[in-house]
Amino acid sequence: MGPHHKIPVVIAVSGADPTGGAGIQADIEALVSMGCHTAPVITALTVQDTQRFMGFEPVSPMVLIQQIRAVLEDMEVAAVKLGMLGSVGVVEAVHTILKDYPRLPVVLDPVLRSGSGGELATDEVRDALVELLLPLTTVLTPNSLEARALAPEADSLEACAHALAGRGAEFVLVTGTHEATPGVVNTLYGNGRLIDSYGWERLPGTYHGSGCTLAAAIAGLLAHGAEPMHAVREAQEYTWETLKQGYRIGMGQHIPNRLFWAGSERGPAR
Repeated sequence: MGPHHKIPVVIAVSGADPTGGAGIQADIEALVSMGCHTAPVITALTVQDTQRFMGFEPVSPMVLIQQIRAVLEDMEVAAVKLGMLGSVGVVEAVHTILKDYPRLPVVLDPVLRSGSGGELATDEVRDALVELLLPLTTVLTPNSLEARALAPEADSLEACAHALAGRGAEFVLVTGTHEATPGVVNTLYGNGRLIDSYGWERLPGTYHGSGCTLAAAIAGLLAHGAEPMHAVREAQEYTWETLKQGYRIGMGQHIPNRLFWAGSERGPAR
């Protein structure tokens, strides 16, 4: 990489996971793998391991606003990735800032529960996400459970996706790891229609931080100027490889190996 190569900056707004499996560390590792510089903004301190979620302490919305504005005023930011937000105040703070930067691509991973099942968002936070952030979202990446929770009035996953797009998200990628299907089927919606469907081998075990990894990878590719449909495809390929090469170092879920490429001749996926 030459000295004049511009490394895109991505603001990652997520919670801190002490296991390093999900949250801000997952974002940083995935964005590094996409050849990006991560500006990490912590929304909450969580207490969890690879088996269970015990609780969290949200960051002050005012501190969060100050952190994000400090970065935006100092660096040329190319994209924003949103993960766990934790409180209505934080959602409102993010909304206030993003309204001032309407051209920034935004990838929203609507984290409502931890991988081990702990509640990360109240009904009020969920409603604030839909009302305030969906209209500012370039790519929304709910899993099937989150899609149903965000659009409870819909009677099918496809109807959920259309409802969420109708609330303002430009593209909606619904991931199917939680569905009882032989393989994993992810579906991308936008422009009022189903755009594409992606089939992936269902790997054994469960993974801590797979959703964070996917959303951050999409944000990193958008930061490089990729079109959303290309970014969605490439990010899924990268994420599937991190899961295939994942490892189990705790007593619960596996951790995606987001730096699987390190030390190989392939280099980072981009």
